[in-house]
Amino acid sequence: MTSPLTLPMTDYGGDGPVLLALHGHFGSARTFAGLARALHGQVRVVALDQRGHGLMPSDGPFSRDAYVADVANFLSTTRLRPSAVLGHSMGGVNAFQLAARHPELVPALIVEEGSAVVEPPVLDIRGWPRRADTLPELGSLIQAQGIPDPSYFLESAVRYPDGWGLACEPEAMMRSQELLLGEWWTDWAGIQCPTLLIRGADSTVLSAQQAHDMVRRRPGTEYAEFSGCGHWVHDDDVTGMANSVAEFLAKIKNRSDVPIVDSVDRR
Repeated sequence: MTSPLTLPMTDYGGDGPVLLALHGHFGSARTFAGLARALHGQVRVVALDQRGHGLMPSDGPFSRDAYVADVANFLSTTRLRPSAVLGHSMGGVNAFQLAARHPELVPALIVEEGSAVVEPPVLDIRGWPRRADTLPELGSLIQAQGIPDPSYFLESAVRYPDGWGLACEPEAMMRSQELLLGEWWTDWAGIQCPTLLIRGADSTVLSAQQAHDMVRRRPGTEYAEFSGCGHWVHDDDVTGMANSVAEFLAKIKNRSDVPIVDSVDRR
């Protein structure tokens, strides 16, 4: 069995309940910078760089078990006790699988654009340029690959000795995406904690039918759909999503069956 990795943490600070955030493919902890700013003073966002992303380079494996074990290890070996776990896209699947398999670690759950059924296609970045002299040039090269808005990818770009590039390896991302494909209904149905499912109305990743099936198969799931938003609701409507997150956490705070812990010990 592969040993879990020690994941880097970005603590955005502030007051309020702690929200642990898990990014999607090609992302990093910096993915949630805008959301953290919008929630500052209400919710304290703490985000992780997951295996193969950001400051956590890895050759794998990129199995479902490995991703979940990394986050479970982080929560078990640190003094971080979040009030909820938020996951976007691949991170959303990681989050609800963590909640199903380690219910003691997840008091509440927010899934943004994470699906119980993940189908092809996968994004093949193996032909993308590896380096560029400047960050804007890297953005232009990504646009040339058919990506209208490269900002999500640029959030996770880093400066290497030979220029700017993505903080992930193409082959690793291909393998990780392939291993995410499948039906994860057992995990979704096994969630015991309060759950909010978020979808962008214009999303091409989480369909309206799939989202409705997820709500139907797990009664009690709260659902929020954002008009004018695609797959990245936290960027497309950062204020609206921040409001939904804050309202959800405030709603569950007074529930006697939900243990809320509003601090993080960085020792």
